[in-house]
Amino acid sequence: VQLQASGGGLVQPGASLRLRCKISSRTFSMDATGWFRQTPGKEREFLAAISWSGETIEYSDSVKGRFTISRDMFNKNIVDLQMNSLRPEDTAVYYCASGTVVANFDDMYRYWGQGTQVTVSS
Repeated sequence: VQLQASGGGLVQPGASLRLRCKISSRTFSMDATGWFRQTPGKEREFLAAISWSGETIEYSDSVKGRFTISRDMFNKNIVDLQMNSLRPEDTAVYYCASGTVVANFDDMYRYWGQGTQVTVSS
C-alpha cells in the first residue's frame, strides 16, 4: 500500500488549503485513513481520521471546527483534508496514513505517505 499526500504550500494566515491523500489500493483490514502533522522537535500530532464508509470521523480538539476530513464516495482511495482559517501554528509537514480503525494515535496506522509541507506565514 502506498499513500501520497499532496496539496501543501505557502499561504497567509486566515487562508484555506485542501490536502489530498491518494491510496494506491485498499488492503484487507486497512479501513481507516488518518491525517497527522509534525514539526521539528515535536511528536507527530493526530488531526483527523475517517472510516472506509465515511460514517465514523474523529477530530483532534486543536482542529475541530476548522478542518474537515472527507472520503471521495466515487473513489474511496482518495481522502481530503480541508483546512480553513489557517494559523501560523498550523505550519508543519502533514502526513496521511492507513490503519485498521479510526484512532487518534499513530501506533494504530501501518502505512504512511511521504508528507506535504504546509507553511502559514504573512
